[in-house]
Order: sequence, then C-alpha cells, then structure tokens
Amino acid sequence: MRGSDPAAVAALKAGGLVILPTETVYGLAADAGNPRAVAAIFEAKGRPRFNPLIAHVADAVEAGRIAVFDDRARALAAAFWPGPLTIVAPVRDRERVCDLARAGLDSVAVRVPGHDRARAVIAAFGGPVVAPSANRSGRPSPTTYADAVEETGFATAEAVDGGDCIVGVESTVVSMLDGRVTLLRPGAVTRAEIEALIGPIDTGGDGHRSPGRLALHYAPDAPVRIEAMQARDGEILLGFGPGSGEARWSLSPSGDLREAAANLFRRLREADRERPTGIAVAPVPDQGLGEAINDRLRRAAGFVG
Repeated sequence: MRGSDPAAVAALKAGGLVILPTETVYGLAADAGNPRAVAAIFEAKGRPRFNPLIAHVADAVEAGRIAVFDDRARALAAAFWPGPLTIVAPVRDRERVCDLARAGLDSVAVRVPGHDRARAVIAAFGGPVVAPSANRSGRPSPTTYADAVEETGFATAEAVDGGDCIVGVESTVVSMLDGRVTLLRPGAVTRAEIEALIGPIDTGGDGHRSPGRLALHYAPDAPVRIEAMQARDGEILLGFGPGSGEARWSLSPSGDLREAAANLFRRLREADRERPTGIAVAPVPDQGLGEAINDRLRRAAGFVG
C-alpha cells in the first residue's frame, strides 16, 4: 500500500483520503475545501463533527491566504514553521477550508508541518489539506506507518510511508483571537518558548476551537494509570528515567523528555498488544515538553484536572 507522492496528490485531487506522514503523528489527509472528502475523514475516524480539523499548508504565504494573522501570529510562524505549532486565527477564506472542517467556527486552525515529504505533497496538491491523526477517534495517535495503516488504511486511496515520526505528540495549538493569546493544547513547541517570543499567554477557554480536547482521548484498550511507581498484578509499567527497567517498557531510560514524547504512543500501543489488565505509567516531569506528555496521559486515563 506504500504510495508515491504523485499518487497521493492525485488521490487528494480526486477527493480521496491519504495517510500522510508528519513530524508529529501520521495524519489522515483530505482536501480541506471538499466537504465530501472532509466528511469521509469524520466517518473513517468515528470523529464527532463538533471537533475542528487543522489545515496543513506548504508555507506561511499559503497560511496567510486562509487565516488573518496579527503581528504576534506572524512572529510565531516565523520562529516555529515549518514545525509542530498550530495557530488558530480568524478565517479569511471559508471556501479553501470548508465549514465542516472548521466545525462551523469563524476561526481556522493552520500549520506548516515540519516533514519534508508532507510539505512536498501539500505543495504539489496546491492547497490546504486537513490531516487529523490517522487513528480511530479516541485511540492513541499512530507514529509509525504500520500503525497508521492498521488504524485507518481501510478508508484510504493512498498511504505515504515517511518513516517513524520524530516528535511523537500532536502539535502545540495556540489561539490568536480577539487580542488574546491562549494555549489550547500543549505540544513540542513549549509554553516557555512561546512566551519568550511574544510574552505571557493564557490557558483554557476556546477549547472547542482545538482538536484533542476530549476528556477521554489517546486511549488504548487497557485502562491507563498515571504517576505509578510500580505495576499491579497484570499491569505493564512504562517507566521513565534511570532505573526504569528494560527499554521496551520505558518511555526514556535516560529521562529525556524528547525521547519520551517520541516513544509515548508507540509504547502505549506495544503494551496494549500484550493485553494487560492495565498500563501504569511512571511520573514524568510536568515542565517543558513534559506538559504535553502529561496532557496526553491524563486524557488517555480519562482524567483532565
């Protein structure tokens, strides 16, 4: 099922779905301006239609055609694109990103992915594509080609193998609306990096404008228990840091947060295939990239506090 870039572009133009690699997670891509193609994404994923999608574009110039950016948004784009940052801004062109993709909102979420092959496909397509994670809704996001095909390959016309995702958690989402800057979803671009560039940012509010905000999300079949020091009977413990045991069951034996993020969903999936009674995850520091890791773990456990 490994598709070429021209075949992927042709499938997008024909209204089909394409598994597309990004640096964060694998996406299930479609023409952002084609309501029927976008509807097929919601159907394939079993995703609620009130949950907006992110428009992926080839460069900041294209982003400016679909969204209205102020000076702070342009500063973030210049600093972090291509890369794992999504900016939510007032929509400029409602046709290029259709109403269904935006969940009927007057805003649009947009980013320039940091994966060369993804950008090449999007540039050749010639317009924005929506590309939510290529998994069934609520499941752990796929960070390998095989996991993406296993999850949603049945619904796709083409699938592009771009190797394992190097970031491993979804993009940071920042809202730039009504003069406020709000962190809607933590990710690999950290709160500190954003604030160093544009000043203090808020948290919370406008959560309906961002994907990945459901209370139970990123969840394997086995129940997830977080901040666990040891496994209970039948559980698998995913350790973190020195002394965390065999590498197979550690997010990062050295305690490196970037390694832990890259391993997070893959380890959850590997552990889940063992059919344990549960998956326990050791404490992960909550600063820097740890904020994004813990956000995903809390939602996988069905706890958002």
